[in-house]
Amino acid sequence: MFGRVKPLDAILATAEKKSLHRSLGAFQLTMLGIGAVIGTGIFVLTAEAAQKAGPGMMLSFIIAGFVCAVAALCYAEMAAMVPVSGSAYTYSYAVMGELVAWMVGWALILEYAIAAGAVSVGWSGYFVGWLNTSFQISIPHALVRGPFDGGVINLPAMLIAAAVTALLVRGTKESATVNAVLVGIKILALGFFVLLTLPVIKTGQFTPFAPLGFAGISGAAASIFFAYVGFDAVSTAAEETKNPQRNMPIGLIGSLLICTIFYMLVAAGVIGTVGAQPVFGPGHEVLSPGTPALSAACSSIHEQAVVCSKEALAWTLRQVGHPFVGWLVGAAAIIALPSVILMMIFGQTRIFFVMSRDGLLPEFFSKVHPRFHTPHVVTVLTGIFVALFAAFFPVGLLADVSNSGTLFAFMAVSIAVVVLRRTDPSRKRPFRTPFLMITAPLAIIGCAYLFYNLSWETIILFIGWALVGLVVYFAYSRNHSHVGRGLVDVHETDADAPLPPV
Repeated sequence: MFGRVKPLDAILATAEKKSLHRSLGAFQLTMLGIGAVIGTGIFVLTAEAAQKAGPGMMLSFIIAGFVCAVAALCYAEMAAMVPVSGSAYTYSYAVMGELVAWMVGWALILEYAIAAGAVSVGWSGYFVGWLNTSFQISIPHALVRGPFDGGVINLPAMLIAAAVTALLVRGTKESATVNAVLVGIKILALGFFVLLTLPVIKTGQFTPFAPLGFAGISGAAASIFFAYVGFDAVSTAAEETKNPQRNMPIGLIGSLLICTIFYMLVAAGVIGTVGAQPVFGPGHEVLSPGTPALSAACSSIHEQAVVCSKEALAWTLRQVGHPFVGWLVGAAAIIALPSVILMMIFGQTRIFFVMSRDGLLPEFFSKVHPRFHTPHVVTVLTGIFVALFAAFFPVGLLADVSNSGTLFAFMAVSIAVVVLRRTDPSRKRPFRTPFLMITAPLAIIGCAYLFYNLSWETIILFIGWALVGLVVYFAYSRNHSHVGRGLVDVHETDADAPLPPV
């Protein structure tokens, strides 16, 4: 099973025969990356990070950003060298074999589909709050919160997921154009936030810097990692990219650099103006975010702490005397967060598309719409599941589960880069990861460290998901695999060459 490696030449040949239309350039890729990254993490989860780490969340952002940076360098080499859809799944198939590739693809379902659900829930919170503050419209909790969060169903989250799915069925280029506009709105809103908060920072707000110690900072880093999830979705668009050898590294690293700068400035603005100390229980016990105990503690102080807010940035601006700009930031979040949902569903559908093309999933998953030229069947199916996740689960739980799948995939890519340097050193590499024997181990260790600092419930859920994936693989995928059946595409010049052993 570990010997079923799909050669890189075969992967490239498959993409040539059953390709998607190449329409994306470096600018659009960078915008897609920023659109995927800047979203729920900074607009919503800032409050959760503050509850876990206090002002120390500045260090949490740095830790999570560093792990993403070294992983991005590994991704950039693989994405430029293997410019096809599939992201970590495709890279693992080429290097470590079919079973590892299947498990990576299975884990990516946690990253993309569940992350899309989490962002949908985050959007719903801003939308409901904006309706309340702007028009005094109060919607019953039963219709805007899932059963784990004191309600019945989150209808706004379901509706936004459905709308984004319809847009993706319409077409990739159209989606990217809309996304570029949404990214501009998002950057403008965060720019206003930074300009209005940084001049009024009080240094005293940064002490105590780590009220819950380094363990709190580590736990916040594991959660805030969700704020960076999505940059690798750029690599899933490789097959739809013009000149991918040049544009993929620009899109990956450029988007991550821009997002990291914004995160540090925004976090400093929140901490320095309104403070970011955690709220404790009646006995000064530590309270976890997203729990009834924290809600009760927040009620007792009349929600007067950033950790209590569902719209942290808008709340901060209102507290420092800019209620109208706070309203604008809330409106910008409502308009722009769908761009993150778009990229999450986009990445998920492209991975399903490639897994189907390899025979590991049923053939109908790779059907392309005759008019729109998009994988419409798998896009609609993914949209249905995202809408269900958004309807019934809270944002914090979805974010942590998504992180577990992402970290596993990042580790797999970092290992694949090292292995391929040894097994195929002569292959053309338009982008080479600098100091690979330092960068890749740092990425692997960093991902393992953040994975360890997730909650035990999340880790157990990930293990359970992996076991289900093994059952599906041995029950269906192993027997239908194109590589396993010898159905491997090759370049025309290699048509007479014998197939590699499987």
